[in-house]
Amino acid sequence: MQKEQNKVALVWFRNDLRVKDQSSLAKAMEKANKVIAVYCLDPRHFKVSSYGFIKTNVFRTKFLLETLHQLKSNLNKINVSLLVFREKPEKIIPKLHGIYGFTEVYFQKEWTTEEIKVEEALKERLNEAAQMISVYDQFLVHPDDIIMGLDHIPDIFTEFRKNIEKYSKVRPVVELPKKMPEANLLEVENVIPTLVEMGFTEPDFVSISAFPFQGGEQNAMNRLDYYFFRSGKLGKYKETRNNLIGRDYSSKLSAWLSNGSVSPRTIYWAVRKFEKRYILNQSTSWLIYELIWRDYFKYVSMKYGSKMFSSHGIKSKLKKWKKDKDLVRQWVEGETSEPFVNANMIELKRTGWMSNRGRQNVASYFTKTLGLDWRIGASYFESMLVDYDVHSNYGNWMYVAGVGNDPRNRTFNIPLQALRYDPEQKFQKIWLEEILYE
Repeated sequence: MQKEQNKVALVWFRNDLRVKDQSSLAKAMEKANKVIAVYCLDPRHFKVSSYGFIKTNVFRTKFLLETLHQLKSNLNKINVSLLVFREKPEKIIPKLHGIYGFTEVYFQKEWTTEEIKVEEALKERLNEAAQMISVYDQFLVHPDDIIMGLDHIPDIFTEFRKNIEKYSKVRPVVELPKKMPEANLLEVENVIPTLVEMGFTEPDFVSISAFPFQGGEQNAMNRLDYYFFRSGKLGKYKETRNNLIGRDYSSKLSAWLSNGSVSPRTIYWAVRKFEKRYILNQSTSWLIYELIWRDYFKYVSMKYGSKMFSSHGIKSKLKKWKKDKDLVRQWVEGETSEPFVNANMIELKRTGWMSNRGRQNVASYFTKTLGLDWRIGASYFESMLVDYDVHSNYGNWMYVAGVGNDPRNRTFNIPLQALRYDPEQKFQKIWLEEILYE
C-alpha cells in the first residue's frame, strides 16, 4: 500500500494495549508517514459508581499503569510515541489534532453505552477534521466471520459453541509493517502517572497470592510461554482449573486479555502450536473452550445492548432484588455465615483476584441465598478484579443470578462446594486465619 506524503495518523488505545496482533496500529502504520499513539486515563473510570464502589480500584489501576509502561517501551522500539493523559478522550484528542494535524484516528470498536457516548462526543468535537476508523479487535472469532449473524446469536452457549466450531475460523495474527522512521518519535515530555498520583497507596504484598503478576504485553507473553511451553501446565489445565491455591492452577491470562495486553488470537494459535509440538487433549481444547465463552458474552452483549445492565437481565425476568446495605457489607468484608464465601471475598479484597470456582460460589450466595441485586455484586467485581471485562463480568453475573444465559437457573450448595473443592480447608485457613502471610 502506497503511503501519502506527510500523512499523520493517531492510534487511540483503549482495551487493546499491545503491539503484537494490533489491527489499529497496523492500519495506521500502513497508511501514514507518522504515527502518534494516545491513551486516556479517563477520570470517569476512577469515580465512585452509583452502587458505591470505585469503578477502577487499586489492583486494576496498578496493573494498567504497569501495562502502559510496557506499551510505551514497545511502541518506542517501532518509533511510535505514546502520549498518556489523565483526561477524557473527547477533550484531549481534538487538542492533539490542533498540534499534530492527523487526518485519521484508528481505534478499537466498542458497543456498550458508555464507550459509544465517548466515541460520539469525540466525533462531534473533531467535526470531520479527522476521519474516525474503528475495527473489532477483541474477539477470537471476528464478527464478520460469524455465520449465524449477530441477530441470531443463540441464548444457549452450547449452540453457539457448536456453530463456531463447525463454521467459523480464527484469523491469523496481524503482522505490523516495518517500524516507522526514527524521526517519527516526538520530543515531548509525557510521563505516565504513578499509583500515588492516581490517588492510591501501594497495596500490601501478599506472598500467597494466586496472582502475583505484573501488567504489560511482555509479561503476558512470558506467562503464556511459561504456562504453555516451559512448564507444560497447559496439558493439565482441565484437571487443575477448579483449584483454589497457587499461581498455576489456571493460565491467569484473563488479566492480560482484559486490557488487551495479549489478544485471544495470539493465545489460540499458541495452543495450536502446543498441540502440534506436544499433545492435543481435553485440557488444550478446554482453554479454547474458555476463549469461546469469552467471545460468547461479547456477542450476547452486542445482541442485547443495555439489557445486560438491567436488573431483569436479558431474560426480562421480573424479580424483586434486595439492596440491604448491611448484607452487602458483610459479603464484601467476608463476614457472612459461610466460611467458603468469606475466604474467597477476603482473597479478592487482599489481592484483586478470585478463582473461577470462587466467583461462581460468591455470586450464587449473593443473588440466590441473600437475594441481593446482582448488579451490586457485579459493580463490586468491576471495582476489585484485576481481570475485569465488562462483557464477561456482567454476563456471568446475569448467568448466576438466573436472568441470563443459564437455562437451568442453578443455586450453588456452598457447604457442599467447599467440601468438594477445599476438603481439607486449606484455602479457607489461608484467608480466614492468615497463617501464610508474610
